[in-house]
Amino acid sequence: MTLAQRREPAAGIAAPVSRSRRWVLPGVTAVLSVLVFAVVRPHLVDDTFITLSYARNLAFHGHWGLIPAETSNTATSPLNVLLLAGLTLVLRDAVLAAGALFVLCQVALVLALRRAGDRAGLPSWFAPAAVALLTVNPLLLSSIGLEVELGAAGIAWLLVCAGERRPVALGVLTGLLALVRLDLVVVAVVLFAARRRFWEKAWQSVLAAAAVALPWFAFSWVVLGSAVPDTVIIKTLQRSWGQWDFGNGPGLYAQTFPWATGLSFLPAALAVVAFLVWLAGSGHRGALWTKVLPFAPLVPAGLAHYLAYTRLHVPPYHWYYGPSLVTATLFLAAAAAAAVRPPARVAAAVAVTGVLVVSTGFYVSDGLPRRFAPLMSNHDATADYERIGPELGRLVGDGTVRSGGEIGVLAYSCGCAIVDLFDDRGAVGPAITERKAHLGALGRALVDVNFRYFDFGDRPIVTDYALVRGDPPPGALAHWTLTSPWAGTQQLYLVRGNGSGA
Repeated sequence: MTLAQRREPAAGIAAPVSRSRRWVLPGVTAVLSVLVFAVVRPHLVDDTFITLSYARNLAFHGHWGLIPAETSNTATSPLNVLLLAGLTLVLRDAVLAAGALFVLCQVALVLALRRAGDRAGLPSWFAPAAVALLTVNPLLLSSIGLEVELGAAGIAWLLVCAGERRPVALGVLTGLLALVRLDLVVVAVVLFAARRRFWEKAWQSVLAAAAVALPWFAFSWVVLGSAVPDTVIIKTLQRSWGQWDFGNGPGLYAQTFPWATGLSFLPAALAVVAFLVWLAGSGHRGALWTKVLPFAPLVPAGLAHYLAYTRLHVPPYHWYYGPSLVTATLFLAAAAAAAVRPPARVAAAVAVTGVLVVSTGFYVSDGLPRRFAPLMSNHDATADYERIGPELGRLVGDGTVRSGGEIGVLAYSCGCAIVDLFDDRGAVGPAITERKAHLGALGRALVDVNFRYFDFGDRPIVTDYALVRGDPPPGALAHWTLTSPWAGTQQLYLVRGNGSGA
């Protein structure tokens, strides 16, 4: 055998990829993700800064709360806060920490998808294409800084462990997903149950999930007064925005952001069509059916999550749709990559490329940097709130101020004690009582258990100042104009006293 023959791989066996080349994809992903975060930083939505305030207070003061003066439990994603706090402690800046976590999640996501794609026999472009589709999605771009990206990475690795039948790792990831967002357990259960002979060693998965998640929930239950965050009560009390709740919420966004809404949900619609086509061809069990099979549970998992949120009757906050869009988009990318016949392969390439090009073109069409996220429900731009915050802090000094409806950026930037239902535990007690009045016997029992250690003796904070919107009130100390595509133009006033929010 000649030297050249010895170097040539045997027929049918893929040549091994060098270790240096294996790091090209995550390296490129990291660099591009840094650029993406730099571009979206100016329009991080208001709720992102609620999370960042929690992370900063935990990192620098060892305190769990939106403001240093009050303990609260309204951080929907404990794991997101904990990871951000660790990065903030190192980087000394919570926004920079959010960027670092986004990059790490993107790298984890692409590594998981490459592993799942290699196992399924998909081409090497599957993983980068899937990550690109998620990254340019207007709704997901508008959710950067929240826990959506962390959840996407967790779902991808859960898919890997389910396919490789690693019960302990599957349980660990399920426990971590519960700490990212408790509702992600719905996705985990579907992926778990969709495995062939899923009951084998199921006890290992259950025990591993409990070992990871229960310590935090026990701590939160006893020390913070509720096992699950208070936002479960706050958001379900809101129920809807007029006639719009989670179930029909995309219709509401389509009225104000038609292009962003259409491009956000287009991959999900295409995924459902691809899933039905895949099901229709299940009798043939050809190469395409086999390659797509490991990703097929993603579609029912996303639908189950959507139906669960619809059943909860919560308002249509845009990031709530994240898990359903993530699962659908990953399936769509897998189905496109699995196409084997030339006509189908061309159609899949055109569809994926078209979504990427149009979504990117839409994002940059308003110029860079964008003032507002492509899809949002805030009353003003983040940059404006960041300007108002320090002004507000100088005006109120050591006094407390009741928020005017949005608290995230102001709480992060004002250096003052700004309160509302998100950090005033005394106001949460009456909200719990009100929510119980609308529940059945089982619901009331669950609420009672969850708030077993909640201090109902706390009274709502009586503030020194208040922010109010609307007509000019008498004796206003300051005035700012708020403008956004969502809420139009409004006036925000600072007044003395507890305000109408009391």
